[in-house]
This record gives sequence, structure tokens and C-alpha cells, in this order.
Amino acid sequence: MIKTRLLNPDWTLPLVIEPNSGNGGCDANRLVAWYKENESFIDDQLLKYGAILFRGFGLSTPAVFARFTRSISSHLLESMEENVPRTKLTSGVYTSTEYPPEYMLSMHSEYSYSHRWPGKLFFCCITAAKEGGETPIADNREVLKELDSKIVSDFKEKKVKYLRNLHSGQGFGLSWQTAFQTTEKSVVEEYCNKTSVHFEWKQDDGLRLSQTLAGVITHPRTGEPVWFNQAPQFHPSDYPQEIYQSLLSAYKNEDELPQNVCFGDDTPMDTSVLHIVRETMRNKAVAFPWQQGDVLMVDNVLASHGRMPFVGPRKILVAMAEK
Repeated sequence: MIKTRLLNPDWTLPLVIEPNSGNGGCDANRLVAWYKENESFIDDQLLKYGAILFRGFGLSTPAVFARFTRSISSHLLESMEENVPRTKLTSGVYTSTEYPPEYMLSMHSEYSYSHRWPGKLFFCCITAAKEGGETPIADNREVLKELDSKIVSDFKEKKVKYLRNLHSGQGFGLSWQTAFQTTEKSVVEEYCNKTSVHFEWKQDDGLRLSQTLAGVITHPRTGEPVWFNQAPQFHPSDYPQEIYQSLLSAYKNEDELPQNVCFGDDTPMDTSVLHIVRETMRNKAVAFPWQQGDVLMVDNVLASHGRMPFVGPRKILVAMAEK
């Protein structure tokens, strides 16, 4: 009923799963049935390649995408401790990051700045951009191998401290109400206490957060070491140059920046090192044009992702699962 291939023979990911035209094709309902019958095969392929592209199954509406992800996942995760603007469409299904189309979203693994990160991501193309808008993906195992050993050892030994200042309704970045999807401080405090996030309510009713996490981890199933942190994206130098300079001018004290990052021992990260990491991840990434109805399943630990600038309407949905 299906056939598999590499999207590009020169790439190591993603693996493509598509209907076998000689077998009468396959719609979304038949795909779900086939998926459940072959779940161990799919799991093995995802662990091998890091990403699987389901193409040609008609998964081209939010409702169909929601049914598909809920059918093959025991539990879709709700957004919590959010760091980017996105819109919830239905339980467990969101728009992808709502970032200005003219800018690139740098490579990262989802929620790697948090103690609570999803094992799997699902991206669905409802509307492909007229130009650009690809979602590049990179194998984090290969990124780790490519990075200089000194960079890797620093991130392993010192770990990464993520710092955030969330405003209470007005200001640059997200409000704590948006980040935690609540207006109740007690809900935020309970979450932070459960997940070992240090929090502090500020005099202007804003919220300061910090947490220290590993920079390199082992995959929970394969035991392979992988590059897994969001330091390059969290540091303000990741913003476009004009925004970066504007932020440095607006916030005289770096401790007040909407977000920042340092090593776990509070030593600063060299921007030139972060530049090397970003370039390495970009060089290891592959990008393909979206087609309407594509669903990309990503192992969030094995593979990082980003977003290319685009022109014209673009609608990519995302869902997250624990495993």
C-alpha cells in the first residue's frame, strides 16, 4: 500500500512514506490503519533517520491533521512555558511560530530550553508559501560530530542557563500570561515548582525565570549522544542585527533582556562561538519545498528544525507528542 525512499539520495533525512500508486493509492484513513499495523517499523525508521515525511495522503486540512495525529499518538501535548507566539486551533494543534516572514527562524529542538520537551513533532502543510518557507531539518547526531571538541566539552561540563523576563501585558517579547496560557499566578508557580524552574515576581508584575539544563544529552531510546540545547537561539545575538542593536540600547542591564543565555556557572557565552554553532547547524540542515498535505514527523531529540523566510500566504500547523 505504501513505498519508502529518501527524499534526496544525497541526504540522510527525511525518509519519505508515500502511497504506492500501483496498489490503488491510500487516503488518510487507510494511512492511519496502516500506521497502527506497522508502528514498530515506523518507530525503527524514525530512530534511524530522525524524520519521516508522509506525502500524498491528503492530509491537507486542520481537521484531518488533528484526526491523524490523535489517532497515532496516545497524547498530544498542550503548549506550556511558551517562548514564541503561536495560535491554538484545537486541543494539541497549533500554528507554527508566527514570526515575521522576512526573517529566518534559526535551527533548534522544540522546548530544549525546558525540562518538559516533546519526543515527537508533527508539521502539516495546509498552504505552501509562494516562495521559500521551507522547514529545514538537521540530524543532531551529525551536528555534535561536526562541532569543535572544545565547544562540545564546554556545553557538556558547564551546561546552559536560560534566562527570561516575561512582561505582564506590555513590552517586547511574550507576557507571562501568554507563555503559560493563564492569568493565575498560582498556576505559574505550581508549574515552576514542579519543573525546577526558578521564578521571581518583579515589582512591575513581570516574571523572571531561570533554569539550567544540559547542553548535550543522550537519546532516551538509542543512547546516542546528541546536540540538544537552544542557546544559539536564546541569545539576543540571534535576532536580526537591527533588532539586536535596538535591544542592547533599550536594555542597559542585560539581566533585563526578554531572554538571554549563559553557561550554568554564570559565565557569558562568546557570540563568535554561538555563530559557529548556528553556522554548523545550518550547514548540516536540508530543506525541501512544502507540498500541500505534507506531514513531517520529527524525532525532536534526533533532529532540529528551523524556518526559512517566505513570500505569500503560508500555513504550517504543528502538534507535539510525548513519544
